[in-house]
Amino acid sequence: MSDYVTNAHTIALVGFGEAANAVLAGWGLGGSGRVSAYDIKTDDAETAPRMRSHYTVAGVRGADTLQDALAGASLVFCLVTADRALAAAEAAAAVIEPGTLWLDGNSCAPQTKRAAAEAIDGAGGRYVDVAIMAPIFPMRHQTPMLLAGPFAEDAAAAMTAMDMRVDIAGETVGDASTIKMIRSVMIKGIEALTAECMLAAHRAGVADAVLQSLAGSDPGRNWPAKSAYNLERMMVHGARRAAEMREVAATLDGLGLPSRMAQATAEWHDQVARLGLPGGEADLDSRARRILDAL
Repeated sequence: MSDYVTNAHTIALVGFGEAANAVLAGWGLGGSGRVSAYDIKTDDAETAPRMRSHYTVAGVRGADTLQDALAGASLVFCLVTADRALAAAEAAAAVIEPGTLWLDGNSCAPQTKRAAAEAIDGAGGRYVDVAIMAPIFPMRHQTPMLLAGPFAEDAAAAMTAMDMRVDIAGETVGDASTIKMIRSVMIKGIEALTAECMLAAHRAGVADAVLQSLAGSDPGRNWPAKSAYNLERMMVHGARRAAEMREVAATLDGLGLPSRMAQATAEWHDQVARLGLPGGEADLDSRARRILDAL
């Protein structure tokens, strides 16, 4: 582990879900005393004990307040959900220390990121637009990320020293998130199309014939495996992905383009997520039938 990581920076994680835990494990800084974490679930009496247990297991200093988490931090990774990213930045603006790098890795529209940057920079922090460009597993902290904004080079130096894979997308906040948002039209849209196609095929009793036809059209793709994977993404991560797709719709609206596909994608992800189903066995037939049974 680089001395730059262990000695130069005290790190705060705002939002302590899958992404934060993944990069923390990749860094290997659990138990180092250099990392604090805060999650809004700590504010809720019902979920607070579970969050404190997560902090202990991960070896981070669990903070009861955002102010406590940010105290003394020179690097802050904000990894909440897309619908909470701006609120997190606005709350942090009241307590952030001058010069702190605020790395916003949430999947938000460029206009949302610019509003967050205005709050952080106005308080003396240094905001960086971060776009996480692939699933956080299995690469963890080495998942490719794009950076943008006037402080992107400062962030790139720090993150590279932490063995992270970053590229600078531009000097303007929103340059990175625009790429991520437009990419998600396709990636999350395909997941929603998979659900619509495969659930209909199973309900109609023609799943094998549909898969055979798809394989004939695109023989280079393992349609059963990819379809099973796409359904798992929606079952386990649908709520977060739906929030992202609403930000994608806002991005398209800002470009003066229709966002009907993005909006429909968000609805599909939300509907599957509300079923509360675990991913279970990596089998298309099993996943499709469990979703159909729960609809």
